[in-house]
Amino acid sequence: MSYEKVEQATNLIVGTKQTIKAVEQGRVREVFVARDADQRVTSRVIDLCKKKHVPVTYVDSKRRLGKACGIDVSAAVSAIRNDG
Repeated sequence: MSYEKVEQATNLIVGTKQTIKAVEQGRVREVFVARDADQRVTSRVIDLCKKKHVPVTYVDSKRRLGKACGIDVSAAVSAIRNDG
């Protein structure tokens, strides 16, 4: 279900840096984190989401998450913006 949610989103953010920036600005409805991504990459996003009360959904594969985001490389983190 989570991959489908990402695939259907039209207001998507892909990547750790972009997601952190958007969460800090309060522009994110939900964040998706790949379980097979390096914890050093994802821990800051997860901690920030807890602090800002943004739901985090875990998916199994960063490769599948990247594909769901419509990119040809893997994605450790993506998010759905709340502005649309």
